[in-house]
Amino acid sequence: MGLLSEGLTQVVIPLAAVVGLGFALLQWFLVSRVKVSGGHGERNGYKDKLIGDEEEGVNSLDVTIKCAEIQHAISIGATSFLFTQYKYLSIFVGVFSAIIFLFLGSVKGFSTKSEPCTYNTGNMCKPALANAFFSTVAFLLGAFTSVLSGFLGMKIATYANARTTLEARRGVGKAFITAFRSGAVMGFLLSANGLLVLYASINLFKLYYGDDWEGLYESITGYGLGGSSMALFGRVGGGIYTKAADVGADLVGKVERNIPEDDPRNPAVIADNVGDNVGDIAGMGSDLFGSYAESSCAALFVASISSFGIGHDYTAMSYPLIISSMGIVVCLITTLFATDLFEIKKVSEIEPSLKRQLVISTVLMTAGIAVVTFVALPSEFTLFSFGTNKTVKNWYLFFCVAIGLWAGLVIGYTTEYYTSNAYSPVQDVADSCRTGAATNVIFGLALGYKSVIIPVFAIAFAIYVSFSLAAMYGIAVAALGMLSTISTGLAIDAYGPISDNAGGIAEMAGMSHEIRERTDALDAAGNTTAAIGKGFAIGSAALVSLALFGAYVSRAGIETVDVLTPKVFIGLLVGAMLPYWFSAMTMKSVGSAALKMVEEVRRQFNTIPGLMEGTAKPDYATCVKISTDASLKEMIPPGALVMLTPLIAGTFFGVETLAGILAGSLVSGVQIAISASNTGGAWDNAKKYIEAGASEHAKSLGPKGSEPHKAAVIGDTIGDPLKDTSGPSLNILIKLMAVESLVFAPFFAAHGGLLFKWL
Repeated sequence: MGLLSEGLTQVVIPLAAVVGLGFALLQWFLVSRVKVSGGHGERNGYKDKLIGDEEEGVNSLDVTIKCAEIQHAISIGATSFLFTQYKYLSIFVGVFSAIIFLFLGSVKGFSTKSEPCTYNTGNMCKPALANAFFSTVAFLLGAFTSVLSGFLGMKIATYANARTTLEARRGVGKAFITAFRSGAVMGFLLSANGLLVLYASINLFKLYYGDDWEGLYESITGYGLGGSSMALFGRVGGGIYTKAADVGADLVGKVERNIPEDDPRNPAVIADNVGDNVGDIAGMGSDLFGSYAESSCAALFVASISSFGIGHDYTAMSYPLIISSMGIVVCLITTLFATDLFEIKKVSEIEPSLKRQLVISTVLMTAGIAVVTFVALPSEFTLFSFGTNKTVKNWYLFFCVAIGLWAGLVIGYTTEYYTSNAYSPVQDVADSCRTGAATNVIFGLALGYKSVIIPVFAIAFAIYVSFSLAAMYGIAVAALGMLSTISTGLAIDAYGPISDNAGGIAEMAGMSHEIRERTDALDAAGNTTAAIGKGFAIGSAALVSLALFGAYVSRAGIETVDVLTPKVFIGLLVGAMLPYWFSAMTMKSVGSAALKMVEEVRRQFNTIPGLMEGTAKPDYATCVKISTDASLKEMIPPGALVMLTPLIAGTFFGVETLAGILAGSLVSGVQIAISASNTGGAWDNAKKYIEAGASEHAKSLGPKGSEPHKAAVIGDTIGDPLKDTSGPSLNILIKLMAVESLVFAPFFAAHGGLLFKWL
């Protein structure tokens, strides 16, 4: 036994979650002290009047009222889109719950009798029907938590965007703190919620399962499936929405009409800002929640068939949950460094401050993992490893988790090097714009492919070491290690879209050039941190899906997966093709939606008199409607591809072919996802590098509207669907197919492979 008693474990986990929720509410309260309402003799929310630089010639009250109006429009747009999306998703959830129940219930012909356990054969376990019922409940809980995470994130982001703009008048440091705090609200809400719901479900399921831990943790895997299936639709739907608007607004506004980004005359501008919230915030939130839920489920499942589960050692069993609890505490301390301990005074301090967050959280978490490992785990135990038992010491697991954690940092830093305009890769891409858009595209693609090398080696190293030390359980906890600092990761990630929106609001409210420069600086740093966040999401997805793959192979009763058998090899080929098929669908969806948007924006510029002069108002609502309709219609085919593949493959071709498909999609999906995200991020920042004109080199390429700048805008527009639709959705494809196969494994093992049985 470890040092931590069962009773104490039962207190520590929910306590950490409650602390996380409390901290999120505190940050939200601090953000809410910036007032956005105009009038009522409130003197603008500050004690007397705006401190320092009131803008000359712009009445600050008008600006505040204008900001509040724009914020309101964005908030309403985002909320109505998400509600419509959730209406569609509720139908999917209903249908899929029925599928889970029927498929898993039919494993033993819906019998209600107890049966021998799958692994611990001497004992009796609960019937398959119970497993079907509880897996369905877990699926519903996961789906609900995932949707809640995305929705709350979107709410706080639309609440904070105008507040960040108004704070930018008091200096860049104040604006940074507001944006960062709001990101932290989302990060802590999500990690605490995920932990609390998982902990509660395990304890509720226990009331029925009692001593049958194998069945208990097998049914909990439905939680991960629910989380990720919602994330898939959120990411794809949100990604199509935001990019249709973004591409449409950029092509007509910046390239054809030569008006600045986020100009209020542009009809697509509200849709573009709404898109940042539904795609980058709500989608990202659901996505990382899915990764978190799945890595926990994979670790718990493997542990339940090892000595922890068989010996009923509750504390050791809850090791993954205790790591997450530690993560919340560590991230809480880390956040204080950004908001309270160091103040940002200059624009150049923004990016280092965000990167410092990553390093501080990683270093503190390493110490945290050591404490958790030695307190929660017995000094020696056995872990299930494909039919045999492997003897493991507790410090092995410390290394597994720590390696995942540090691999995440390596991936984050590599991503930053390839996507930040402070370094040569992006500057080279910007330089190639001298000779037009074609060279820009060639350089950008090459950069993306090159940026895959180090992350893949980092993932490979993490997999080799953690598997050698602790078999499949090692890989599952390595994924958890990478996600243990999720609160900080999400905070610096959500910070990006919030500052992007803040810049848009500043432009639309007609604030001075100086304010717009400050918000642009916040936004450029945000682009890089968003790329870092995507790197984390992809790296953790690779580890998570490998762990789930191992659990699936164990559960489906496959001895070895032999690449040389034709059944497996055809699976590998088809699996490696799936990410391409999926990307093709999402890219084409963005393209066709953007086409409609471009036509609508052109129509308004040509038919509304006085629109270019600024005397008439554009029709924002039509553009919002185009984005909404396109994304709801277009998210169904890619979603169906991912959800149906494992079901069809497992049912008709059997467990071995499905194993091949999972391996193939993992191997090719990681590469495409990393290169797509980084190519898009690099093009975006190359454009910002030219626009900012901070160095002599950048000035020689600028100003806005020059030929190199136009070439950069085209690159940025191509990169938009890559970095915000295809790339980030691919990591969900990898994880989701693996977790779905694991949930349906009992059915496939019993009744799968119909085609090969008939042949």
